[in-house]
This record gives sequence, C-alpha cells and structure tokens, in this order.
Amino acid sequence: MTDDASIDYGPLTELIGVWQGDKGLDVSPEPEGGERNPYYETITFAPIGDVTNAESQLLAALHYRQIVQRKSNDEIFHDETGYWMWDKKAGIVMQSLTIPRGVSVLAGGTHDGEKDENGTIMLEVAAGLDDEDWQIIQSPFMRDHARTTAFRHRITVGSGLLSYEETTMVEIYDKVFEHTDRNELQRQ
Repeated sequence: MTDDASIDYGPLTELIGVWQGDKGLDVSPEPEGGERNPYYETITFAPIGDVTNAESQLLAALHYRQIVQRKSNDEIFHDETGYWMWDKKAGIVMQSLTIPRGVSVLAGGTHDGEKDENGTIMLEVAAGLDDEDWQIIQSPFMRDHARTTAFRHRITVGSGLLSYEETTMVEIYDKVFEHTDRNELQRQ
C-alpha cells in the first residue's frame, strides 16, 4: 500500500474528510410495519492509499466509519465500517461494509470518474444475494430471521455537501421490507 499525494482517488476524492448531518431518517422494519427514526450522524472518510491486486489491478482506497445516533435518545443504533475503492482502469467504484449484526456487503457500480455540470459526483453501488459479482454475506441467524436480499447505495457529493439514500431489502416478520436511510451532511 502506498499513501501519498500522487494517488488518484478519482470520484472518491470529494468524500475525504469528516461529514456531519442531522436530517437523517431511518425507516426500519417492525412487526406491525415500518418504524421511523430521525437521526444524526458522523461519517469519516480517510485515504489509505493504493492497493495492487495480482500485480494487475490498482485500487485507490478510502476507509470510512459511520456512527448514527437517534435524535430521541442520542443512542447509537448503527455503527458501520468499511472501504470505498476506485478502479480507474475498469471504471468501477466499490463499497465494502460490515455492520455488527453479522452482515457484510461488497457492492459495486460503474463510474466515468468525472464530475457533472454542477461540479458534483454521484456514486451508486448495488449488491444482491444472486448477483455474481456483488454479494451479501450474513450469519446463519440473520439469514434465517432477518435475511438481507439486496442493497443499493447512492451518494451525491460536491460543494461541501453530501447526501445519500441507502436501501436494503430485508425478509423479516414473514414479509419483505424496504429498509431505507437518507441524510444530508456537511463537511466539517
């Protein structure tokens, strides 16, 4: 791994730093339907350098940690860590994440590495149980009681603002539920 200023983080460059937001809304599954939890959070993206795989793939990587707290009681209800990676040669962005519920995801999507006409970057990745390339791994308990079948994450970042929408399809309480989170954050 190399960590220096010459690394091309491509579309991930705008993510680097500490972000905070208090406009979050979590819509999560409950036995009688969806529960709505307003939240605030901090996400920290730190460059870790480049990684070479099999002497032929070069990835630029950021480590991140996301801490989410309920507005109602300041309790942390989501703690996520992982990596965002950029494969410039293939034009692929990847997000690997783990949450302490026994669930890990490797999601991917394509990107041309360019900002749009407004100077913003939109990153979109997805994974699914049946996807050949982008997978979801879960513990036996989660598979049997709160099975995640699909994951989609879209981030828009630019001019000191970051917004996202994340949707996880979960089979729980004998039904399929669309668990969504969205927030708008500012660079600190």
